[in-house]
Amino acid sequence: MATSPGSFQIETVDHTGITVTSLHDALAFWVDVLGFKHLYTRRFPNDPFIENVVGVPGAALTLAMVEAAGHSIELLEYHAPDNRTVMRPRSCDCGSVHVGLCVDDLDALLERIAESGWHPIGSPQTVEEGERAGLRLAYVRGPDGVTLEFLQADERAR
Repeated sequence: MATSPGSFQIETVDHTGITVTSLHDALAFWVDVLGFKHLYTRRFPNDPFIENVVGVPGAALTLAMVEAAGHSIELLEYHAPDNRTVMRPRSCDCGSVHVGLCVDDLDALLERIAESGWHPIGSPQTVEEGERAGLRLAYVRGPDGVTLEFLQADERAR
């Protein structure tokens, strides 16, 4: 591959960050319900470093990193500034993001997460044709408006 000035290559994906209203509640869901491993928690008081990283004057936050299946999720609870808002975008709204997670039993997962305040946006669907035929999937949304997609492979493909 030829290189030119300003060329680059993505080497790996490090993590996915999700801002939450309560780190305590988020950790209860990601660790206790989904089974992610809690790697660490770190507090960042307001200072020029954190303001410049996140682009928010007055920012202060605590983050927790969790990991499962080779992917890390960074959960961020901001303590400042005071004018934060909770966004609950629809899947079709620009800027809406979701994380897709593969599971072995979609029905069992949906039953378990319902107890944690997470609910399917619609009913689970099965892909009828193409390279993903037989795949079952469901979008779910949590109390903070975060959307996750859970996917279960066709049993015949396992």
